[in-house]
Amino acid sequence: MKPLVTMREALEDPQLLGGAIPGESWALWRVLLIAAMGEALTDDERVLFHSVTGRSSEPLERVDEIWAIVGRRGGKTRSAGTFAAYLAALCDWSEYLAPGERGALPILAAASYQAGKAFEHVKGILTHSPVLNGMLEGEPTAEKISLDNSTDITIAVANFRTVRSITAIGAICDELAFWSLEGSKNPDQEILRALRPALATTSAPMMVISSPYARKGELFRTFRSDFGPNGDKAVLVANGPSKTFNSTLKQSTVDKAYQRDPGAASAEYGGLFRTDVETLLVREVVEALVDAGITERAREPGISYSAFVDPAGGSGTDSMTLCIAHRDRQNNAVIDVLREKKPPFKPSVVTAEFCETLKSYGVTKVTGDNFGGEWCKEPFSHHGVTYERCDQPKSALYGAMVPHINSGHLTLLDNTRAIDQLVGLERRSGSSGRDIIDHAPGGHDDVANAIAGAVAPLLTKRGPMKISPEALVASASPANPRAFPMGGGSYSQQLIRH
Repeated sequence: MKPLVTMREALEDPQLLGGAIPGESWALWRVLLIAAMGEALTDDERVLFHSVTGRSSEPLERVDEIWAIVGRRGGKTRSAGTFAAYLAALCDWSEYLAPGERGALPILAAASYQAGKAFEHVKGILTHSPVLNGMLEGEPTAEKISLDNSTDITIAVANFRTVRSITAIGAICDELAFWSLEGSKNPDQEILRALRPALATTSAPMMVISSPYARKGELFRTFRSDFGPNGDKAVLVANGPSKTFNSTLKQSTVDKAYQRDPGAASAEYGGLFRTDVETLLVREVVEALVDAGITERAREPGISYSAFVDPAGGSGTDSMTLCIAHRDRQNNAVIDVLREKKPPFKPSVVTAEFCETLKSYGVTKVTGDNFGGEWCKEPFSHHGVTYERCDQPKSALYGAMVPHINSGHLTLLDNTRAIDQLVGLERRSGSSGRDIIDHAPGGHDDVANAIAGAVAPLLTKRGPMKISPEALVASASPANPRAFPMGGGSYSQQLIRH
């Protein structure tokens, strides 16, 4: 890449990026962007730089990656938009582009609407710049901004497939700590692994912005390895509270957040990785319980089945799910049926389908969560199935199920959604001081909830009392003076095997 002007010049020039992040409240962000491009800092700027990077001096060489791990409302998105505008409009990429080829700068996020926030900042910066406005090729669309220097700024949902086969002139990765991808063990790692070769072709930088979350994933790994003076010089990591990066943020807003939930506020506004969040289940342990290739089990005579429904309204983001299970002779819970209906759907139609499935397994009574209060009872009753509300919250159901999974007392179907959701469960401290077990932010647990509800009565009931043949023979023998001991006692306890 060949910068046409320095970052410092662009940020100071009102005709270019001077209106993007102006004023004293944005001073720290300007310092980071200038340093990331390998430009020298002043003594005063170096103090700011050290305060959030732990490094005594700037790199003086353009970095490959800049990671900004900052609390919410700290100015991350607007600063990333400024960086994207600079790379796309004020750097020459022609030597890397074949005739007719266009360079791409993807803005990646867990969802398109989230990526759209940074995208809107880029669009606003370019359209309000007297000079850069003239570089726009046509009107920007909702997903792409095209410039006359053969570069495009685009929105892309975080997915390793969306960043392959592009000539990248830069990239913005928004809220990396909350990326998720169905069927992926390490979505953030896989996406970055696919993105980096596209950037290496053009020697283009990547900017990662995110508020911190749990002590796991690529965000925490990079913070632990590259923050401070001993980190990779080509990887610049900045970290700090929201107020440090945005002095205009009201202290009362921060104080109220800490009063409501100190654990969450320490990450959302304090810029700290949470210590009260832990992953409950290891993927390898869960996968070891799967009957490979078995996606559903037929009804067997003589078996009593348990069922649980996790209802949903059909118009939001939650699925409506059903799980049917039974207990085997070893007192293990076995999953027989999993049904998931993703939105949009009509609850009445799905209820009818679920009831048909339930009755085919001889189930005329189903338990479900408290969604909608009494709403679910009538529709199920209409189809001959009694709906009973579960008297336990899902955190309790999960808490009871986890030990049985870890001890191998649960047999699962070969269902990717179920595996991913079980592995994605987290335990974190709630504002009341009690632990909460739930899906991670941005995730789902509808299938996992149905499983936990269905196996709850199977794993909590004691199995039937079993008396060994030897004990029966001994107890019936007239020669045994203790065949019928008075008042029971320890001997009769020895005859019983549980």
